[in-house]
Amino acid sequence: MIRALYDWTLSLAAHPRALWALAFVAFIEASVFPVPPDVLMIAMILAVPRRAFLIAGVATLASVLGGILGYAIGAFAFESIGRPVLETLGKADAVAAFNTRFNDLGFWSVLVAGVTPFPFKVITIMSGWTALPLETFLLTAIIARALRFFFVAALLWRYGAPIRDFIERWLGLLSVLFILLLVLGFYSVRFL
Repeated sequence: MIRALYDWTLSLAAHPRALWALAFVAFIEASVFPVPPDVLMIAMILAVPRRAFLIAGVATLASVLGGILGYAIGAFAFESIGRPVLETLGKADAVAAFNTRFNDLGFWSVLVAGVTPFPFKVITIMSGWTALPLETFLLTAIIARALRFFFVAALLWRYGAPIRDFIERWLGLLSVLFILLLVLGFYSVRFL
């Protein structure tokens, strides 16, 4: 089923209204859809490199708006919608333990999930469920999603098709390393 959704998402890149399709995929991915918008975004940028940053902007805006929906699901409909989404992703068992630590790390949780391949919808729903301050959630979601999408857009705009395999294979690891360096930097400034 995931492969069929992946193929369907990729097929949208050739559609005349591909930007709207990207906005739709980025929006629903941030709350319930399992396929990340990067799949569609990469294909669109490779097809029309001059629109790379417009495409990244659309993905960022739509993803943050979808994140607000995910936040609302967590805040107002966790049991009826949020929990089933998390169960589908195999994350329901971690809910109770996650809740106790989440708000202490809320900014970092949203940042890490927004930049890395970790399912963003898990964090958006959990942010609402744990009552992470909406302002913190929004600011961090904007930063994280912009970092992710504009970084990919910049790489594709600069290097084109040859960088595609690199992005698909190594972006997750590079994102995690970037976050670790960022955390270590903040830690060293704070405690050294």
